Amino acid sequence: MSILYFIGLMPLVIRVMARGMSKMLRISGAESFSTVSDIFVGMTEAPLVIRPYLPNLTLSELMACMTAGLATTAGGVLAAYIVMLRDFVPDIAGHLIACSVMCAPASIVIAKLMLPETEEPQTLGKSDIALPKRSANLMDAITVGTLDGLRLAVNVGAMLIAFLALLAMLNFCFGWLGDHIFHVKLSLERICGWVFSPLAWLMGVPAQDVFKVGSLLGQKTVLNEFIAYSHMSEALKADPSWLTERGRLIASYALCGFANFGSVGITIGGYTALAPDRRPDISRLSLRAMVGGLLTTCLVATVAGLLL
Repeated sequence: MSILYFIGLMPLVIRVMARGMSKMLRISGAESFSTVSDIFVGMTEAPLVIRPYLPNLTLSELMACMTAGLATTAGGVLAAYIVMLRDFVPDIAGHLIACSVMCAPASIVIAKLMLPETEEPQTLGKSDIALPKRSANLMDAITVGTLDGLRLAVNVGAMLIAFLALLAMLNFCFGWLGDHIFHVKLSLERICGWVFSPLAWLMGVPAQDVFKVGSLLGQKTVLNEFIAYSHMSEALKADPSWLTERGRLIASYALCGFANFGSVGITIGGYTALAPDRRPDISRLSLRAMVGGLLTTCLVATVAGLLL
């Protein structure tokens, strides 16, 4: 990715896609460039593209940028999800890439419905924004890419260990409460299944898969999508009939996004570091943006279920 940035291919792709999105959706240049960047570099680096404009973004623009970051998945992380599901979902690479690309404009639609634009954006009608230069030369680009990949792997590994431990602790607590107080089998997966089953049903998940996909959606929201994909992969490995083919496909789309409570903290920290004066606005919009990100992936999953 860093090499593609250095040779100018990635900035060209981002610029072309951002111009098209800006004209089709009639959004500001800052919104379109940030949203398209989310597809390739993720929610922590995308705000750097529009850093000079962050202090002056309208509330609706800020909401759109944050929602897009939580609705999409960075290209580097997609590889891990593809490896997990390649034996269970045909052409999973194409599906996840299509999902991330479709979530970009869909997130703008959801964000504008949740917080319509009532002000005059500074970059409205401005379809070209200078993208920051990341590397000095080819060797620097390789070094930056290697360090970024290592940092990503360490972060994902650390989060996985921490959240698996948290999951085990929560399941122990729920299990104890269920056995000694409520006299019913309780676990985080079971509770999430009850809460998110209606949403899974609305997405068109087959009746026999509704509870299981609802549980995966809950894990993705409460913990993160990596845990949810991992659970889905392990369950299918143990029992290939655990989900129907249609259930697997819709679940793959619905889980493909960063909309979870952990990512909310990352988003607040990243945006606040770049625009300290906007901290109250960023904090106020963060949970709303997470809901918008979740609705975006569910919307795209619903469309995928209708078409495929």
